[in-house]
Amino acid sequence: MTLEFAYQFRQDASRSDLRDLDRVALVTAATSDDGDVLAPGTEGTIVSVYRGGEAYVVEFPTPVGALATVRPEDIRLVERAPV
Repeated sequence: MTLEFAYQFRQDASRSDLRDLDRVALVTAATSDDGDVLAPGTEGTIVSVYRGGEAYVVEFPTPVGALATVRPEDIRLVERAPV
């Protein structure tokens, strides 16, 4: 087994089943793309999913329109988006 082959499986381990428009809350503090610090527990909505769940762009209502790119282990599901 090559290192590249093994790394491929390691990446898949961190993916989650969250999807666009799911409401989530931060588990750890995060920094928005504009540099605002977002406290743990802050709720937002997933607006983009990268590479099948390796990372998410989440929009937060406060500060208005704050966007942050977070890893799946940094957020938890609050409410599933309706199908």
